[in-house]
This record gives sequence, structure tokens and C-alpha cells, in this order.
Amino acid sequence: MQVTKVESLTKTKWKVELDGQFAFVLYKKEILQFGIEVNGELSEELYEQIKKDVVLKRAKLRAMHLLTDMARTESQLRDKLKRNMYPEDVISQAIAYVKSFGYINDEAYIENFIQSKQETKSRKEIYALLLGKGVSSEQIDLVFEQCYEKSTEQEAISRLIRKKNVDILHASEQELHKLYGYLARKGFQYDDIRQVIQNYKDNA
Repeated sequence: MQVTKVESLTKTKWKVELDGQFAFVLYKKEILQFGIEVNGELSEELYEQIKKDVVLKRAKLRAMHLLTDMARTESQLRDKLKRNMYPEDVISQAIAYVKSFGYINDEAYIENFIQSKQETKSRKEIYALLLGKGVSSEQIDLVFEQCYEKSTEQEAISRLIRKKNVDILHASEQELHKLYGYLARKGFQYDDIRQVIQNYKDNA
């Protein structure tokens, strides 16, 4: 394989292209160590050695560090490693590595996320937030079935009403209309909102 480009990214990091295609990012000392230079040749054996012993090892450590920093979905971790300019096949191997130790578990992530948000956010809001984190709708639906009950949505509505200090019993028609609108925009179903407000009145 011919080295077609060696481009400086920072003072210490360099991007290497082989046969016109991105190969990997190395530190300057590694560029010198492996004798990589533009128009030079890189054997298949040395290429595989660099990917395995240098790039993959670094990607695994980076993945572990990112997961130690905060919980992430597989999609979030993949995006982070892409931004760090690791090759796709290396990213997949690094993710498989951390998954083998149980450091990535999207279902557990979804469950923890739901539990942390369901007291103040609607199911619809939580669903949208999870989609934004790169987990599939199938995974979300599966965990929702396990975590959610009808009462959970209504409890969240009650908490938001208390938070807004709305006196349901003495609220005017206009105030109740605004409350309905606020809760609907938060993603709660009309029937759930109506039931919670009715419960307030029935239990007065």
C-alpha cells in the first residue's frame, strides 16, 4: 500500500491516507517509529500490526474512558469515537470489547433514563429524548412496556400541577385551559390530564 497523504491535525497528531483512503490517526512519534512518509510503501503486515497494536488498543482505552466519564448508548459511543477519527472497523471492535464486559447495555440505559425522568416528563417527551440518543424505537418500546403503567403518567401530571402551584378547585376556566395546554405541550394525553384534574375535584 502506498502512503498518499500524511496530514497534520495538531502538533502531535497526524492523519494517514493509504492509496487515497483514510487509514488512521497516529502520533508524530509513531509516524517516525514506523517510517511512514508520503509516497512510501506500507506493507499489509505492518498496516495490520499498527491497527491492532496501536489504533485498536487506543480506541479501547478511549471507549473505556468515555464510559467512565458518563453512561452512554452504543450509538453515542460510536459517534464519539467517529469524531475522534477512529476507523469504522476499529470502532466496531472497540465497542464489542466494552460490551463484552457489560459496560454498554442500551436496555439498562433506557430503563435508568426512564426512571430518572418519568416523574416530571411525559412518556412522549422521554421517548423523543431517547430517540435523540440513538437508541431504536423497538428497544424503547420494549423497555416502556416493562417500566410504564397508566398511573405513572398521571403521577407525573400531578407533580407538574403541584410544581406550578395551580389551585385546581378555585382555578378559573381560563386558568384550567392554560393548564391543559401546558400539559398537552409536554406530551401528556388529554384523557390523563382530565382524569388527574377530576381526581383533584373528587378528593377535595
